[in-house]
Amino acid sequence: MRYLKLVELYEEISGTTKRLEKTEILSKFLRYLSSEDRDVMYLLLGDIYPEYDERRIGISNQLAIKAIAKSTGTEEKKVIHEWKVIGDLGNVAEKFTLHKKQHTLHSHILTTKKVIENLRKLPELVGKGTVGKKLGLINELLTSANPVEAKYLVRTLIGDLRIGIQESTVRESMAVAFFKKDKEISEKIQRAIDRSNDLAVVFDIVQKKKLKELDKIALQIGKPIKAMLAQKAVTIKEGFEKLGTPCAVEYKYDGFRLLIHKNNDEVKLFTRSLENVTKQFPEVVEYVKKYVKGSSFILDSEAVGFNRKTKKYTDFQAISQRIRRKYHIEKLQNELPVEVNVFDILLYNGKSQLDESFEKRTKLLRRIVKNHTYKIISSKQIITGDEKKTKEFYKQALRDNQEGVMMKNLKAEYKPGRRVGHMLKIKPDERDLDLVITGAEWGTGKRSGWLSSFILSCKGKKKGEYLEIGKVGTGVKEKSQATSHASAEASSNERRKSGESLTFEELTKKLSPLIISEKGKDVKIKPKIIVAVTYQEIQKSPNYNSGWALRFPRFTALRNDKPLSEIADIDEVIEDFKLQKRNYRYG
Repeated sequence: MRYLKLVELYEEISGTTKRLEKTEILSKFLRYLSSEDRDVMYLLLGDIYPEYDERRIGISNQLAIKAIAKSTGTEEKKVIHEWKVIGDLGNVAEKFTLHKKQHTLHSHILTTKKVIENLRKLPELVGKGTVGKKLGLINELLTSANPVEAKYLVRTLIGDLRIGIQESTVRESMAVAFFKKDKEISEKIQRAIDRSNDLAVVFDIVQKKKLKELDKIALQIGKPIKAMLAQKAVTIKEGFEKLGTPCAVEYKYDGFRLLIHKNNDEVKLFTRSLENVTKQFPEVVEYVKKYVKGSSFILDSEAVGFNRKTKKYTDFQAISQRIRRKYHIEKLQNELPVEVNVFDILLYNGKSQLDESFEKRTKLLRRIVKNHTYKIISSKQIITGDEKKTKEFYKQALRDNQEGVMMKNLKAEYKPGRRVGHMLKIKPDERDLDLVITGAEWGTGKRSGWLSSFILSCKGKKKGEYLEIGKVGTGVKEKSQATSHASAEASSNERRKSGESLTFEELTKKLSPLIISEKGKDVKIKPKIIVAVTYQEIQKSPNYNSGWALRFPRFTALRNDKPLSEIADIDEVIEDFKLQKRNYRYG
């Protein structure tokens, strides 16, 4: 298939925001997609492999800029300048390709096969001369691309396709294309995707209308699938109203998701993002082999850190570095030990447990896991319909330095990769601080031309010192609802009173005169604009010079009424950190 045909599909889909229209456009395309071109299914979501595959294209913005510059005969600084103005490297590539100074005699008509072939070579390149080789593969494509093809090639390279379709859109499009959108068939297709994590494999079966073959797609040990996700509830009472009584109530652990696969003596560990971290956690492999009965299984769990001396549980940030580190493993496991808390089972001794009720799954789980505190245990759980008892359990979870509780419907099945209403999470109320903006990043896409990802800082111990404590973009509006200058002023004043957020455009106007320096898309800003921010909790972090980070910060208001002298200082931040785990109030 010509790559241009796929690119024309991208353009048509991105031309509408309506999901039904996107589905109709894509379904027409799928009807004429051959089995030979089935790998195009990965390109639809901006990838080149099925989602379970660890290999990724992995091209940075900087390397993409070099490729655009080289393939179009443009100076890199001009590419960077346009990137800052336009906010989308794909559009930058399109612009410079349209007016490119370099022409090649070796350009060819691009095919999807050639695009996938070159892109799949990129992750395989390692060692000396890698950058040059990668640029060679990319430029081979870009020099043959027309402007619109260059746009989507670059977007695919950096993992930012921007056509507004998700896996659910592809699923619905398959159902419409071959079965006239039958709801039952759509669910059957989704279940096959859940189990295989491979759109091309599912497409191949759907295209041939072999529905019985979809039912034969099964979980495979060693092949990661996406974890089931929970929705939020504000109160325990609301949880019971939505789930019914009794239900299971478990700790919501402050760690990282770990899906455990075992087949005989082989154990593999995957994170929620499907990353294989088996080598990083050799002790967990041993715990699984020693303390979990069964020849084969897939378990869903949370790895939580603890202090080896005090035996107190630590927060996620304390152990997060273990996920990425691939060296000095023995030292790290001694310094940053983890306890595995198992809370669900997806497969056991060759039989899928996905369709079984949670009640049955949790009973099976507790039969096969031999609890060893600070090694591997079944999740702390009560089964109750008593609100008072659940509140006490919730408070104990907070005392144990965990995030809160999960409430689960006892009759519910396990649905991989979906955010389900039969599993709810309850966590403490958010807290707030007044902080100053000291940096930002020029936005992309809808935010191009505006500053975004604002760096927040608190006061340091020295005079005039400001210490970074996190980034925030959430809570700032894309567009103003005001329709005139007068109403804009009025609405702006109302926002100051009500605490409603500003727009990116308004913040950019305020911050632009305060820019001290720029490097690429990153800018440093003179401390002047003070904002109120809510956050869920404070964590230790090596990523900011304060040593701390706000978790889930959200912009709530501009504080023109406050001087710099009244923003939060580092001592206040540390004090809030100490107090947050003592806040046992049920929220």
